[in-house]
Amino acid sequence: MEGAAEAVFLGLYALQHRGQEAAGIAAASGGRTRLHKTEGLIVEGFDDEILKRRLPGHVAVGHTRYSTAGGAGLVNAQPIVVSYHQGDLAVVHNGNLTNAQVLRESLVREGALFQTTVDTEVIVHLIARSRKPTIDEQVHDALSQLVGAFSLILMVGDTMYAARDPWGFRPLVLGRAAHGGWILASETCALDLVGAEIDCALAPGEIMKIEGGKVVPLPPLPAAPQPAPCIFELVYFARPDSRTWGVSVDRARREFGRQLAREQPASHADCVFSVPDSSNSAALGFAEESGIPFELGLIRNHYVGRTFIHPTQQGRDFRVRIKYNAVREVIEGKSVVVVDDSLVRGTTSRGLISMIREAGAREVHFRVASPPVISPCYYGIDMPTREELIGANLSVEQIREHLAVDSLGYLSLEGMNRAVEQYGPFCHACFSGEYAAPLVDLEMGRPVTTHC
Repeated sequence: MEGAAEAVFLGLYALQHRGQEAAGIAAASGGRTRLHKTEGLIVEGFDDEILKRRLPGHVAVGHTRYSTAGGAGLVNAQPIVVSYHQGDLAVVHNGNLTNAQVLRESLVREGALFQTTVDTEVIVHLIARSRKPTIDEQVHDALSQLVGAFSLILMVGDTMYAARDPWGFRPLVLGRAAHGGWILASETCALDLVGAEIDCALAPGEIMKIEGGKVVPLPPLPAAPQPAPCIFELVYFARPDSRTWGVSVDRARREFGRQLAREQPASHADCVFSVPDSSNSAALGFAEESGIPFELGLIRNHYVGRTFIHPTQQGRDFRVRIKYNAVREVIEGKSVVVVDDSLVRGTTSRGLISMIREAGAREVHFRVASPPVISPCYYGIDMPTREELIGANLSVEQIREHLAVDSLGYLSLEGMNRAVEQYGPFCHACFSGEYAAPLVDLEMGRPVTTHC
């Protein structure tokens, strides 16, 4: 489709919540691929001049980044674009490979020169070094060597490839544009913004090629023992107006909230409110199930990004101070239920509780619409070490004391799974410690970074 870079820009705008460190767009035209990358938000680094004149073409790929492998910095931003014997190759990747270090070491021994420290570059080298005769086979050969989480889009000239890992950890959907053409995105909200209709969600292990306006299925990757889509997408990461794993994210979160109200009631409370915005749906579900009135007790400054995915603790602390404000007229003299979607480090929550106390709350009852986070994620969510996870190091009672709340209740693992069981099974390694895909680098004693 003409003006592909502009459509990608809009799609990335809708996906800005998935990464705020850097953004990039690559567009193909006349056998040449042009690339523009910028640190920070997509809107800060792109304008009409860049999109229309410096990124021409009817095929384009883009990416918003927060670092889960390789660290921050523009050099590690995607797309990665290289020239190889079949033409210019651009790749964007959502996820985290668990055998990236082992593959990288092997490639370096064979003479490969790496320009970045991200796991995505391994994919580029595997494709370029494949001895298979066709691009289709080279892509399949490369992806067959990967372990871990990857939803990715490849652009070779005017041809697009899309694939998901056999476990299906990260989402990827295909949409049909209103005026022709195809669009791939991590979430359906991006399709909504560009006026595209959902065609399908790629299945775990599926590989497809888009060439000449036609979608061509390619041989799938070997199947995993069981699909394991990430349940944290439903808990926190995806936008509530998206459909992920076949379910409305908003409806899934409401059901988490209802189940939380059944398991961890606070019947004497005067009102319920959320930690906006990702907890809004869960708080509404809690209020609907409990009968306790829903209020707007906290107001969020929308000109501040998501504290959870800020790469440094100092940055997270600063953003907490400017991100929220308590509504005294709602809170003063009341027994309140505060619903959050998850509790990872506890940094934001402790500051919020202090703010709510200062606004005059008589009692504060904290409810979490997911289980305690006890394990790092090696599949593309930034939960770096057990030392940083409050749920891995403190008991529920100790966490209650740390947060200075009158009561604390989590949704159980069983209750969370029950709420969305018809759409599962899911990967819940961060809540259970049960990892679906082998952690090859970790098992081989290689350094593992989960800071896509």
